[in-house]
Amino acid sequence: MTAKPLKVGLVTTGLLMGLILSSLDQTIVSTAMPTIVKGLGSGNLYSWVFAIYMLASTTTMPIYGKLADLFGRRRMYLVGLVMFLIGSLLCGFAGSMMELIVYRGIQGLGAGALMPITFTIVADIFPPERRGKFMGLFGTVFAISSIFGPTLGGILVDYGHWSSIFLINLPIGIGALIVLTLGLRENRKQADKRSIDWLGVITLSGAIISILLVLEIGRRSQIWNDAPTIGLFVGGVVLMALFIWIETKAKEPIIPLKLFQLRTIAYGNIAGFFVSAGMLGAIAYIPLYVQEIIGVSPSIAGYILTPLMLSTVVTSTLSGWLMNRLSYRAILMCSLMLMVVGFILLGQMGVETTKTEIILYMVITGLGMGAVYPTIGTAAGDAVDWQLRGAATSSSQFFRSLGGTIGVSVLGSFLTEEMTWHTSVDKAALSGTLDQIFIYGAVFVGISLLASIGFGNARLVQRKVVKENVKIS
Repeated sequence: MTAKPLKVGLVTTGLLMGLILSSLDQTIVSTAMPTIVKGLGSGNLYSWVFAIYMLASTTTMPIYGKLADLFGRRRMYLVGLVMFLIGSLLCGFAGSMMELIVYRGIQGLGAGALMPITFTIVADIFPPERRGKFMGLFGTVFAISSIFGPTLGGILVDYGHWSSIFLINLPIGIGALIVLTLGLRENRKQADKRSIDWLGVITLSGAIISILLVLEIGRRSQIWNDAPTIGLFVGGVVLMALFIWIETKAKEPIIPLKLFQLRTIAYGNIAGFFVSAGMLGAIAYIPLYVQEIIGVSPSIAGYILTPLMLSTVVTSTLSGWLMNRLSYRAILMCSLMLMVVGFILLGQMGVETTKTEIILYMVITGLGMGAVYPTIGTAAGDAVDWQLRGAATSSSQFFRSLGGTIGVSVLGSFLTEEMTWHTSVDKAALSGTLDQIFIYGAVFVGISLLASIGFGNARLVQRKVVKENVKIS
């Protein structure tokens, strides 16, 4: 059935609104946290406001993806969106830091649905020749939202109350809820009762939470070899091994292992994991570098990543055009090479480096970044049929999120450990340590570059479009 343009526009608008919620929430809160601490106290719990959200959203990503395959994209997306909005409302009325942490966990449980199912629906409703264009559009919106998130957070806190950074989600989210309820329809055959892999859900959740808790606790305490930390890590590894065994037996596995027999998914997940580890782990320290080494003011340091994000927008927007003309491997190799060069240049910075040079290095890095995620995400969704697309796209998102979390923890711990060797933190010592972090980021991205070779000649090509199970009516 041919999609009606008006309804396609409605669904696209609703999904973009949901994506704005997801991307804003990752940046807007950081600006307001000092004010929140003043109001609620318990500054020692500061980092858990971010950690609990990350734990909940990362853990639920693959679960939502599989449930979307079993019970429908529309239903699971709306469930996640409603849970996110409930969490946002509760966060706005939190009376203590502990309450805020609990409510952020509820927010995270909903957020795990937003990005994976968004890209699954895009792959469902748009034919391959248009799919790349819209993947690029969504990547552009995500990048722009990330740029303006800290600024918006600062404005809301300065001219209102800190609760507004959470309550602002409600009109956007309710609008998305209404639009998608009206616009998105699913034509799914009523099959036999679908079984949920509860053992897979429990073991996967336990494994992810254990491993991420190890990273968070180790990053905070810098103690990695005490009994509780080792116990958590071993427990996480055992649960992960048990999860993999369960998936080989389950009727409807949460993450079908046969997905990893597909080159674009297997190598795409590896590439996504390492590029996220390098990108998020290293780029997080650019503001610190320019403030402490170059000597810019804190207000300017807050905007220093803007050139990087704007250049990301350029190639993210172009990625759809590129995917209709080039193989995934060609796009990824060129993009990742640019990122490696950018990180190496960042790793050569010193006390004498000028602001212009830093901006140039960030532009090179950003131009490399822009097309990477849209390409990896499109490749995952295009590699499978409708029945597995939710699991495929959510696994891609999951590995990227996991890689970013591990990268931030590992490189952050390296920075802390290196600086403890210096009795006084001088510019030369800090500059040398941060340069090493950028080089490690280049190594991570280099591993991603090697993984991209495994994509072979796969590409988003014109082909006969079979009838999809999701339609716009």
